[in-house]
Amino acid sequence: MGKLVRDKIPEIIRADGKVPITRILSEEEYLQELDIKLNEEVAEYQNDKSIEEMADVLEVLYAICEARGYSIEQLMEVKKNKQDKRGGFKDRIFWEGNK
Repeated sequence: MGKLVRDKIPEIIRADGKVPITRILSEEEYLQELDIKLNEEVAEYQNDKSIEEMADVLEVLYAICEARGYSIEQLMEVKKNKQDKRGGFKDRIFWEGNK
């Protein structure tokens, strides 16, 4: 039943008069749970399309990046390099195959 939650969630639960049961994940468990959380947040975004859900997806992606030993700056550099070499998605091009 458990799931990875944001750092302040136990504090918020306590403020509501409840006692959260938590534990700290191992590195391996953390990476597994981040992948699960990413799927959860993407599904919530797909359902809702809100900027709040986009922010949640981004938060999880940043956490995955750092948990795998990369900095956000490295991530953004790789993103920029790929965009410079292959472009982004702004032109809305849909590839239908080759002749």
